[in-house]
Amino acid sequence: MGTTKRALVMASAVAVVSAGMVSSGAVVAQDDGVCDVGVSWNNFEQPRWAAKDRPNMEATILEGGGTFTDLDANLDSAQQQTDVETLINGGADVLVLLAQNQDAAIAAIEVAQNAEVPIIAYDRLIEDPSVLYVTFDNVGVGKAQAETILGAVPTGNYVLIKGDPGDANASTFLPMGWDQAGLQDKVDAGEITILADQFTDGWRTETAQNNMEAIIDAANANGDTIDAILAENDSTALGVVGALQAKGLDPIPLSGQDGDTGNLQNVAAGWQYVDVWKDANQLGKVAGAAALQLCAGVAMADLVIPDGLITDATVPLAGTGASDFVTPGGNTVTSFILQPQPVTQDNLNLILDANWLTKDELCAQTADAPNPAAICQ
Repeated sequence: MGTTKRALVMASAVAVVSAGMVSSGAVVAQDDGVCDVGVSWNNFEQPRWAAKDRPNMEATILEGGGTFTDLDANLDSAQQQTDVETLINGGADVLVLLAQNQDAAIAAIEVAQNAEVPIIAYDRLIEDPSVLYVTFDNVGVGKAQAETILGAVPTGNYVLIKGDPGDANASTFLPMGWDQAGLQDKVDAGEITILADQFTDGWRTETAQNNMEAIIDAANANGDTIDAILAENDSTALGVVGALQAKGLDPIPLSGQDGDTGNLQNVAAGWQYVDVWKDANQLGKVAGAAALQLCAGVAMADLVIPDGLITDATVPLAGTGASDFVTPGGNTVTSFILQPQPVTQDNLNLILDANWLTKDELCAQTADAPNPAAICQ
């Protein structure tokens, strides 16, 4: 970025930080002084990205004086590589990357690094010490899932429905949280038996449903009862519910994460026991504010979340300043790690109070539900 451009963007970023929130009065640079942010999404198939993360990230960047250009790779690693090249060649000053998978992300990172474009690894880890990692506490998500399900079903037969094996969240962070909650200890003690442990390519709902139906068939053939299901996210949890319904089964205590509309409706209806809510509105804002600061030449270690930009409940435990995070691969990356909140029928008011969903939306599937939430009655 040229000197003039950097100075103008710095003025915009300082206005954002000093105001304590994104301000529509932030300095807007001329054509040669705009912070151009390019965003590569791995997919919009999971509804959260387009509905929550994207609009908040875009609004923060635009109100801070930048421009926003994004592309959807539709779960295709090769397409994501092409998208990154397109964004970089189109003049992106910062790249926000929701990686399809770890291996494919490395090639995309090289393109950005060769162009001296800073990279924000958005909600999925990239094992490279040069990136800024912006995410929720994914170990904490797994811990909240398992603590809640173990509280409801402390012993019995469990099924583990994991996400894409190329995503560190699926293979490392979420299972680590499950074990912190005591899952492995209970397995070792003979209190819990793992009937099945299945990854889900692409986190696809249809794949999760097919896998779960096969698991149900195998359990029936062996005379086993499935007592609880730990699904790592909402798209896989939807597949599990689809399988239960297709097989004519009653609800089984089930986890998820993301706060997708269909899943929160399933919580309200009694089909999903817990949804660990990651308020993606807040994550999008943090990435947008960080992108503006990176355009302004602020070092990653000196990045901050502007006061008042996000809700108190989601502020990282480490505070509003960027902090170091040691990855499973032994790299240290600069990070902002926001806090999630587990939601069951007992605290669905959180969703309404945050205007995440209206009561009509939340309770839309409870008319003939097996166990409707009190808040919907």
